[in-house]
Amino acid sequence: MTIYTDGGCQGNPGPGAWACVVIYKDKAWELAGGVPATTNNRMELQAAIQGFKALNRPCDVQIFTDSDYLRQGITTWIKNWRKRGWRTKEGDPVKNQDLWSELDVLAGRHEVDWQWLKGHAGHKWNERCDQLATAAIGKIRSQNSSAELSRALENFKRIER
Repeated sequence: MTIYTDGGCQGNPGPGAWACVVIYKDKAWELAGGVPATTNNRMELQAAIQGFKALNRPCDVQIFTDSDYLRQGITTWIKNWRKRGWRTKEGDPVKNQDLWSELDVLAGRHEVDWQWLKGHAGHKWNERCDQLATAAIGKIRSQNSSAELSRALENFKRIER
């Protein structure tokens, strides 16, 4: 099983979206979604979460991301965050802990090989994920007025994780 992921925002924070392409044998499934106010990092995490949620049984997964934050976080940093009760080495709460916890559980069901690839470098599936996420942001912008997006952003900033 292979999963490609991408997340993005227009403004950071701002309207954001995630996308993933799940590939098994010769079939590819495209998934995307978004929210009116979020951060790029939250969307990168959400793309991986949604990719794992698309799998209906434990399997070997190779996952490609252009987010070093996602790859480093799940392969290296998360072990110490858990040991420290979801605190950074400086003692601050880990940002996006809700999504990191969910991703940790979902990824833990599989044998996962996390791979980083350079974004916007012409890789077919990474470019497709970017297109899907960009389209999802466009849909959010078309379905919400400027005032609604501003309110969503203010609410997000108030509760930012």
